Parts: sequence; C-alpha cells; structure tokens
Amino acid sequence: MAEQYQVTGSTASSIVASIEAAILRGDWVNDGPLPPIRKLADVLHVSPGTIAKAYQDLRHRGVVETDGRRGTRVRARPAVTGPRSALRRPAPPGATDLSLGDPDLRLLPALGPHLRAVSEEVGPPWGYAAAGAMPELAEEARARLGADGVPVDDAVIAVTNGTLDAMERLLVTHLRPGDRIGVEDPGWANLLDLTAALGLSPVSIAVDDEGPLPGSLAEAIAAGAHAVVITARAQNPTGAAISEQRAVALRAVLARHPEVLLIEDDHAAELSSEPLHCLGGVTTSWAFIRSASKPFGPDLRIAVMAGDEATMGRVLGRLRIGTGWVSTVMQRLMLRLWQVQDVTEQIAAAGGSYDRRRLALSRALSDRGLEVHGATGINLWVRVPDETSAVTAMRDAGWAVAPGSMFRLVSPPGVRVTISPLDDDGVEPFADAMAAAVQPAGLGAHSR
Repeated sequence: MAEQYQVTGSTASSIVASIEAAILRGDWVNDGPLPPIRKLADVLHVSPGTIAKAYQDLRHRGVVETDGRRGTRVRARPAVTGPRSALRRPAPPGATDLSLGDPDLRLLPALGPHLRAVSEEVGPPWGYAAAGAMPELAEEARARLGADGVPVDDAVIAVTNGTLDAMERLLVTHLRPGDRIGVEDPGWANLLDLTAALGLSPVSIAVDDEGPLPGSLAEAIAAGAHAVVITARAQNPTGAAISEQRAVALRAVLARHPEVLLIEDDHAAELSSEPLHCLGGVTTSWAFIRSASKPFGPDLRIAVMAGDEATMGRVLGRLRIGTGWVSTVMQRLMLRLWQVQDVTEQIAAAGGSYDRRRLALSRALSDRGLEVHGATGINLWVRVPDETSAVTAMRDAGWAVAPGSMFRLVSPPGVRVTISPLDDDGVEPFADAMAAAVQPAGLGAHSR
C-alpha cells in the first residue's frame, strides 16, 4: 500500500524529500491530491503529527497547498518543479523568438569601455566595515528618483543585486509563510515563482492599461494581503503604465490601509517615455525599486531602492547577513553609465525605438481585430481564446511567443510578445500569423 502513494520516510524531512522527488519524476500531476494525513501515517507507521509537519513544510516551500474540503494538493506550479519559465518551450530552429522578455541586445550600451574606465578610476579597496551603497551612487539615485516624483527627502537609499533580489529581501523581512500578498494578474512570472518559493499566498489584482484596478486592489487588501507589489510603468507582461488619474485612486485605497507594505517596481526605468506616477509614501512601509536590467542590460545585476527608514533598515540588515553588499565595482559602473551623456542619449534612442516598434505592432494587430495591450516597455499582451493552440500555431508559422499561463492566476488567457527582436519588416508578417493563429479561417474575428 505504501507504493500506492510513492512516499517513503520515517521523519518529516525524509517524507518531504520523498514527495518532492515524486513530483519531480511526474508521479503526481500538478493539482493532484496528497494522501490524507492519517492514512499516510498508517502506511508509513509514523505519527499523524509527523505527516502534518511534513505537509506544513511543503506548504511553506510552495510545493503544496491546502484547499478546504479538497485537502492538501500539489500546487498548480509547485516551486520544486522549476520556475514558470519552464512553461515556455525553446523556439524551434529558424523561428524568430519573441518569447524571452529580454531587451534588444543591439541597443544596449557596450559595458566594456566603461568598465575599463571605472577600473582605472577605482581608489583604495573597500573593506567589510565600509561596504554598502556608495555615497556617490546613493546621492545620484536620490536626485534621479526625486526628479521623477519619488518621495526621497526622508527616504533611505539601498542597492541590491537586481529587482528580484530587492523584492525577496523585502518579503522575507516583512512576511511569513502562509501570509497573503497582492500581485498583479497577469503579472511578472518571476515574482509569482518567488511567492511560491517563500510559501506566500498570492491574491490576484486585476490590471488594465492604466495599471492595477483600484477596486481590485481594495479587494486584495480586504482578503488579507499584508503586502502588494505594483508596477509603475512597462508592466510585464501587459505594458501597463499607471496614469495620473489612476495613481490618485490607488493612493486613496492605500491611504485607508497604512499597515500594508507597498512595493513598487519601475520595470523599464529610463527606457519608458511615460511619466512616472509614484505611489510611495502613502503607507507606513514602502519601497520603490529601479533596476538597470532593461536599459543597460541584464548582465548589470544592480538595482537602487528607496524606502522608509524602518523598511530599508530591515533590508540592509538582511543584506549584511547574506551577500553583504553589491560590488562597488558594479556600483561605480552604474554611476558612470548614469553620468555619461553619450549613454544617456543612447538609452533615449533605444526607448524611442521600442516605442515605435511597439506602436506599429499594436496597430497592426488591432487592425486585424485582435485585443492587444502595451502602453509602454518591450512587451505586448495579446488576448487569445486558447493559449495552447495560439502558441502552437505561431511556432508552426515560425514565431515563438510566451504562453500567458506563465503570468496568470485567474485572469483570461493571452500570450506575451516581446518586440525586442522584431524589426520593422517583420511587423506585418507577424501580425498576419497572429491573426491566423487566433482567428482560424471560418471562425470570424476574435471577440473583444
């Protein structure tokens, strides 16, 4: 009978390892039920408390979830089986890959010359005691964020190894496994993976072209969300940007719940042509994150973060007992890239190129009757009735797009299209292929 459940072990930790291994092998399907606690305890000849402890550990690790009368079940995307990016199949040979979410490598500034210049300027080595955010970088970040309306006067500036690193440090110091967190839906796949890995319970916040819907944000907080993560501009995957009017409405919701941790992600940063409408400062605990990845390239793993003193104090404390600090060589490189006029002009030109291509493709898809979203950034979100058939048809036509299941909780189906590899002469052929994939001959136009 033990073989029926493919579980072995006599301690909670060994039972956890056995269940994780079974999920990896595919012995249990996602959303499949785990055995009732007492039944498995009888099979393994251990106490029900041992099984309960194993199931609790699996919940905290994002592998399983408890769903009332349905019992304990394998999560739809268990953390043990890998990130949501595993849902995206590699592009077939010869296909144009618009599924990756990367910036256009042709438009990134060459880091080599600037890195050499920085290495020549580096002074005496920094010791452990002096490590942290470089004062020069913090001062420049404060000025740049302040110019965009981030409330930096009383804020503390921190530097992390990218946006996801910043979010993880914020979440582990404010939340505990089992806590609820409001996330945009559709939203960033990496964040959804992170919440599962931390054992947090995501609550869907609906998004339109102007950002999160205020009513949906209020519902998420009412449902018990202790923290919310909101993208200011170039939301991944929909390209949404918070408008001035929407910002007023969102601030009003947050002002009624000052205890909620607000995390803002300025996804495309300097690439975005849309003005920033920051929400920070409305709640007691808040953090605003700006990464270098999209304008300067994913290889520059650095982000600056502004927030209230208590929140940043927790992050910095966590940083010191982990990696310690972000390399001062990387910090000097970031500072130089911000200050060199040629780089500033190059980033502005790249932003213009993204805007032009995104608008052209959006119009082409709309002209063919498709529902498409993408106000800013490098991605478009195209609504489809069936993701699997659309992705498959596009692959057959020589195009790779990302399935919306990577980014969704309860929102309707769609696919994400990254415009970075798409040249002007590819806009019309791609739009034709997308229309054929979504609207097969004889079925009529896709309903909005």
